[in-house]
Amino acid sequence: MSPTKLSTVVLDAHDARELAGFYQRLLGYVVRAEDGGWVLIGPPPGTPGTSLAFETEPAYVPPAWPSRAPGEQQMMLHLDIEVDDLAAETERAVAEGARLADHQPQDDVRVLLDPSGHPFCLWVQADR
Repeated sequence: MSPTKLSTVVLDAHDARELAGFYQRLLGYVVRAEDGGWVLIGPPPGTPGTSLAFETEPAYVPPAWPSRAPGEQQMMLHLDIEVDDLAAETERAVAEGARLADHQPQDDVRVLLDPSGHPFCLWVQADR
């Protein structure tokens, strides 16, 4: 079995840069990449830890915590999980109870739904 690791947690927001700045200050993280409405921050070089990414979503609706009424936006995020072998890890995730999502936007990423329907992505680093 190949090793897997959680690489990045992605959070939607009205303004990715603003939210990234908050977490950058809070955690002492540094900006690792930025492209339009997307910002990736993480621990300083040589420091272990999981990165955070933020994506601008004009239709973003903040979650209610705790949920109080049917139809309110629930707490939501998706996980990006780095794997060594995309096909094998996709097969293993499905065997464990995940479903492959109908829409697959990229050849080098697999979007799956966990048993509760939460989306997550398996991906392989391109330079491997």
